[in-house]
Amino acid sequence: MKIINKITNGIILIVIGILHSKLAFSPEGFGNQFLKFSKTYFFKISSGLDELPAEIGKTNFETFAAFWFFYFGLLLIPLGLLVHSIEKDGRTLPHYFTVSYLIFLLLGCYMVPNSGFTIIMLPHAIYMLVRNYLRAKKISKNLSS
Repeated sequence: MKIINKITNGIILIVIGILHSKLAFSPEGFGNQFLKFSKTYFFKISSGLDELPAEIGKTNFETFAAFWFFYFGLLLIPLGLLVHSIEKDGRTLPHYFTVSYLIFLLLGCYMVPNSGFTIIMLPHAIYMLVRNYLRAKKISKNLSS
């Protein structure tokens, strides 16, 4: 049980971020796109603003999706480090953070229902919200005693 108590929401976010980025490179994910990216040494993988407005034939949607899928995983890692450092010190996460994180994930679940948003991240967001609420309640009880 001690190891479970040492696993913070931040560590869970870091693991999700690493797995997300790893899936981007896999053949089941965007392996073919990353193989093409490697041929230019990952430089200028997109035409950027020249691909706007987004339309078929002008915008490479596979490249766009591959980049943002990989990048979202990378963004979860520093977010996880921040959350871990707060929780490791025994502090609670700001309530507005946990609620906005849940809202962000609910939007992702609505837009892409058969994805990691729904299967992995939504249960984690609910767990984070409940655990943070209980921690805050415990801290306020200890302060009032």
